[in-house]
Amino acid sequence: MSQVARPASVLRVQPSRDPAREPEVEVRRSRNRVRTVTAFREGDRTVVAIPARFTRAQEREWVRRMVTRLATQEQRRRPSDDELVTRAAELSARYLGGRAKPSSVTWSSNQGRRWGSCTSIDGTIRISDRVRGMPAWVLDYVLMHELTHLIHAGHGPEFWATLAVYPRTERARGFLEGVAFAPQGASELDDEGVASDGRDDVVIVSDGPDDDVIASDEPDDSVGR
Repeated sequence: MSQVARPASVLRVQPSRDPAREPEVEVRRSRNRVRTVTAFREGDRTVVAIPARFTRAQEREWVRRMVTRLATQEQRRRPSDDELVTRAAELSARYLGGRAKPSSVTWSSNQGRRWGSCTSIDGTIRISDRVRGMPAWVLDYVLMHELTHLIHAGHGPEFWATLAVYPRTERARGFLEGVAFAPQGASELDDEGVASDGRDDVVIVSDGPDDDVIASDEPDDSVGR
């Protein structure tokens, strides 16, 4: 008798990371997935992909396990405010000739739809908490975008020409456009609208440690039985 994949389900799990801010979890079952379980972030939710054959007990156990593992991996990659300041200085020196000198660079939880913002008058830069856990080269792009505003206030040709010296600008913009696709709408850098295309299917591509944070495991057949 052939196995019929169950439809995706949405549930909430609360690992010790921060229950109050834990996003909803979507479980996706696949008949093509036989021995692997994968967890990753997609917009404002966590997706856990499991084999279609899993029982509900196996599903619950592996969702909790993989969400916790993903949160742990992200935590290892999250820089502090001090590390943001250091990284911003490094980027300014490397790509901007040291011309951008922010007075402060901090994580912010009140950026709304923005990935980051800059107040050129006092030199303060704020990076959205939602960038935490993203690939390092994406964070670097967001920092570079705001650092460039300390040199060019608007989004004119000179701004984009200056920002283009960062080699992963286009790739990072594409990444953020994909992440921004969510029911709430697109996210922005400063006042710049970011367009996005819908994604019906999820394709996980990892080309090294700088790519998306993805937790994966191969469950034992006896789990949950």
